[in-house]
Amino acid sequence: MEVFVFVNLLLLTINPIAFSIGSIDIRWYGILIASGILLGYIVANKEADKRGLPKDFYTDFLMWAIPISIISARIYYVTMEWDQYAANPLRAIEIWNGGIAIHGGLIGAILTTIIYCKVKKISFFKVADITVPSLLIGQIIGRWGNFMNQEAHGGPVSRAFLESLHLPNWLINQMYIESLSSYVHPTFLYESLWNLVGLIIVLLIRKHLNRGEVFATYLIWYAIGRFYIEGMRTDSLYLIGELRSAQIVSILSLIVAIGLIVYRRFFIKIPTKYQEKF
Repeated sequence: MEVFVFVNLLLLTINPIAFSIGSIDIRWYGILIASGILLGYIVANKEADKRGLPKDFYTDFLMWAIPISIISARIYYVTMEWDQYAANPLRAIEIWNGGIAIHGGLIGAILTTIIYCKVKKISFFKVADITVPSLLIGQIIGRWGNFMNQEAHGGPVSRAFLESLHLPNWLINQMYIESLSSYVHPTFLYESLWNLVGLIIVLLIRKHLNRGEVFATYLIWYAIGRFYIEGMRTDSLYLIGELRSAQIVSILSLIVAIGLIVYRRFFIKIPTKYQEKF
């Protein structure tokens, strides 16, 4: 009972800062992102052992992938919002003031994986397939960092609408944005749940897919969900005019993923050693 009361009190006083060490604030956003990475690493490591990857493969790989993904996520954001940085380009390195984009991080992670696997002479698609569940886990958990920061939300809605979704009061209360004097769509939650469903689907069907198709399935699933959810958000990055960059990237990802499946299944003869199922 005491634990239940403590949790409820904690949820009633949500603060984006978890604790402070001297003048340094440790934010829930960072804790949740780090937790997602750690859990994803554990899951990927166990699967890597089953699939015959070299020992400590992911330990060594993440030493490159994590910093490169963070840098690429920042570069993507700054590029899309260059008007904010043109007058003072040095502000581009102030990542602690916010401003990263998941698509930039994914692009950096994929390119890092391609190069790393080429150097290690390991199939990129094998590594990508193993990594997909971990990637989804990271996204599921990481989106709750947006919840703590009251960001990545959608447009105004009524409290009655949120209550109709059968959401707990502590979540509904956090969706009230004082600067807007309104409740908003919890788009962070929509994406987190979308990725959770995607994780379940991937785990159920991956044994029936050829190498590379788990990765392609992830691209398709995330692209569809992100395209529609992005349309609800009020903080989108825009490429040209009213074209949202995340929606354009989603469309391109969808085309690439479908093309990858069709090409590998019908237009090339994959050597026997690469024809294994997941």
